[in-house]
Amino acid sequence: MTEPVTLALTSPPADPLAVTDIATAAQCGYGADQDPWDFDPVIGYGPGASMVDIAPSWTPMQGELPAEYREASPDQLRQWIRDARQTLGDRVVVLGHYYQRDEIVEHADFVGDSFQLARAALSVEAAEAIVFCGVHFMAETADVLAREDQAVILPNLAAGCSMADMADIGEVETAWAQIHEALGIEPGILDDDGLVPVIPVTYMNSAADLKAFCGRNGGIVCTSSNAETVLEWAFERGRRVLFFPDQHLGRNTGKTLGVPLDQMPTWVPSLPCGGNEPQTVRDARVLLWHGYCSVHKRFTVDQILGARGNHPGVRVIVHPECPMAVVDAADEAGSTEYIRKAVEEATEPTTFAIGTEINMVNRLGAAHPQHTVFCLDPVVCPCSTMYRIHPGYLAWVLEELVAGRVVNQITVPADVSAQARVALERMLAAQPKSKPIKAPGSPVIV
Repeated sequence: MTEPVTLALTSPPADPLAVTDIATAAQCGYGADQDPWDFDPVIGYGPGASMVDIAPSWTPMQGELPAEYREASPDQLRQWIRDARQTLGDRVVVLGHYYQRDEIVEHADFVGDSFQLARAALSVEAAEAIVFCGVHFMAETADVLAREDQAVILPNLAAGCSMADMADIGEVETAWAQIHEALGIEPGILDDDGLVPVIPVTYMNSAADLKAFCGRNGGIVCTSSNAETVLEWAFERGRRVLFFPDQHLGRNTGKTLGVPLDQMPTWVPSLPCGGNEPQTVRDARVLLWHGYCSVHKRFTVDQILGARGNHPGVRVIVHPECPMAVVDAADEAGSTEYIRKAVEEATEPTTFAIGTEINMVNRLGAAHPQHTVFCLDPVVCPCSTMYRIHPGYLAWVLEELVAGRVVNQITVPADVSAQARVALERMLAAQPKSKPIKAPGSPVIV
C-alpha cells in the first residue's frame, strides 16, 4: 500500500528566483491545485519541481484551451475522449509516459519511458496521428521516427522540459569548438588507436537539433535504460565523451564503468572552456554538461537515511538522474522501467522507498498493494511539465482530429530530422529490443 501523501500548498515566495535549493523549497507544490491552463499565458514551467527554473524566452506556449474543455467535469472529459477514440479507431495511437497523471494514462495505448515510447512510435504503422502524452522533446523524437504522412501531436505545447532547455545548439556548438581548441586537434581526426578526440552523447531529454548535432558528428543518443551500453559504444570510437545535458546520469554511468571522478569534469557553458583548464579537458574521459532534472535533484541522502530509520529492511531504488551521493546511498539505481520491474517482480511483500516522479510512485503502490511503496521526498513535487498534460487538452486534440483538423502538431525540419534519426538509430541499435505484451483492453507496458 502507499503511504498517505499531502500536497504542500503555500504562498509563493516573494522572489521565486531567490529559491536556489529546490530540495528544500517548501513552495514546490504552490499552484499544483490549479488547472494547467491557468499557467498557459505565462512563459515558464508551472508549478512542481521546475517552478523556480528559468525558462528561456523561446519556450513554447499553449494557446487558450476552448472553454468547454476547461469547464467540463472529469467524467465528461473521460467520455469525450473515449467517444473520440472509438470514432478514430486505428487512425490514432496515444502514447503515455510513466510520469503522466492517472487520468491520462488510462487512455494510453502504450505506457513507458522515453526510450520505450520511442520504440513504440516505430510500431504504429496504421496510425495517421500519434498523440504523445509526454513532453516536447519526446514528441519531437516521435516525429523524427514517424513516417512523413503521420502527424505527431502534443496535447499541450507548454509541456516542455527544464533539463532539455539547459543545453541549446548554440551552446553545444561553442563547447565543441572550445573543447577541440583545448585539445589542439580538429574534430574527427583519428589518433594512433583509431579514436576520434570526442564523441558527443546527448540524453534523450534534449531538443531535436542536439540529437542532429550528434548524428552529424559521429555521436549518439542515450536514455537512462541504455546509458552504459551507449557510453561503451562511444569509448570504442572516441578518446573522450561530451555528455549533455544531464550531468548526474553521465557521472553515475561513468562511475559504474570505472571512470575516475577526476576524469569527469563538469562543463559550465557560460564559462570559457566550460570553467576548465585546457589540461583538464585533455585528461578527461567524460565532459559533463552542467544540467540536471529538477525532480530527481530533490532526492537526498538524508531522505534515504530517514527511510531506513523509519522502515527497517526498506529497499531503496532511485533514478540515475539523482546526484551521485544519492545513487551511492541507495540499494539500487535504474530507469523508470527498471523501477517498475523491481516492484512488479518482488515475490515477497516488500517496503520500497522510491526516488522518482510521484505519479509513477503512487501508481506502483496502487498496482501492487502487497507492497508498501512510498516516495523518498516527503514534499509532493510532480514534474512541472508532465503536469501540463490534462484530460481537457487530450479531449480537445482528439475531437479536433474527429473534425478533420490537426492541432498542436510537432514538426521537426527535414534536415534536422534526418541527422537526428542517425543518432537515434544508433541508440536503438545499442539496446536489444523486446516485444511488448498486451492484455485485452489494457495499455501496452513497453
